[in-house]
Amino acid sequence: MSDTVQAAPDTKAANTLVPVTVLTGFLGAGKTTLLNHILTAEHGRKYAVVVNEFGELGVDNDLVVDADEEVFEMNNGCICCTVRGDLIRILGNGLMKRRAKFDGIIVETTGLAAPAPVAQTFFVDEDVRGKTRLDAVVTVVDAYNVLQTLEESPEAVNQIAFADVIILNKVDLVDEAGLEAIEKRIRSINSVCRLHRAKRGDVPLSDVLDQGGFDLPRALEHAPNFLEDTSHSHEADVTSMSFEVEEPLDAAKFQAWIGAVLQEQGADILRAKGILNYAGEDQRFAFQAVHMMADGGFIGPWKKDEPHVSRLVFIGRNLNRPQLRRGFESCRAK
Repeated sequence: MSDTVQAAPDTKAANTLVPVTVLTGFLGAGKTTLLNHILTAEHGRKYAVVVNEFGELGVDNDLVVDADEEVFEMNNGCICCTVRGDLIRILGNGLMKRRAKFDGIIVETTGLAAPAPVAQTFFVDEDVRGKTRLDAVVTVVDAYNVLQTLEESPEAVNQIAFADVIILNKVDLVDEAGLEAIEKRIRSINSVCRLHRAKRGDVPLSDVLDQGGFDLPRALEHAPNFLEDTSHSHEADVTSMSFEVEEPLDAAKFQAWIGAVLQEQGADILRAKGILNYAGEDQRFAFQAVHMMADGGFIGPWKKDEPHVSRLVFIGRNLNRPQLRRGFESCRAK
């Protein structure tokens, strides 16, 4: 586990990091359609695209104007890398040599892939962390087939549970009552994601890019109450639950407790994040974790009249709510 008390980068430094969007979704959900929408839209930006196989990109071969073993440059200014090599090597070295040619990076996973290993890259490798920032995990969901898919595929559940943003695609194939039932099911798995409806992946790019999903200060600007207690009890094996403590926390106690939790249960914890009030500090501490990898830092003072309450969210499997609550509450400062 990386050091959870590591200082967060200052604003100027953070602005120099390349934003990375991880685009995932089950087979046939429409993530390639969404990717093509991003690549062809008039947004004035250029993106490097990392895909598992170039053929999955779904763009015509005549868009490729220059190619070497791994990197393809297309006529809209996008650079496409195939993940035949190592993601860390591509992000840390290959793409950075062409840094001036793009404004952000999009990583498209295969339909059966879990997004966690990709996200963990940005926690584990210091070189990647020094050059990029994970902006958001965006999951495309097939509205017509999702309920059956969730019953049959744990990968689809993982993709929804891990998402910062969900694009509910093909909504024209389902009536309103059906869509409401689907959204309720999605919320039962992941209560804190942003959810947008779409037809053929046609959504405003502001709903997908520059989301700050892994940047808690910016996430709080989008949704100030996203860490409030929105726990669910349901039959799905992935749940989300929130806790809050009104008294200041002892930083050392919290680090020891959360370290033990992630060490013992990290395989089942897909995401965890929170805003913490440490005793003796006048700044908020932002914490987040992916499985066993954790990070965090101070993000500035509390807002005027804002209650100094520590809030923590877990999304995962086999979560013991009473045990987690007791553990979190035991971190209070004496």
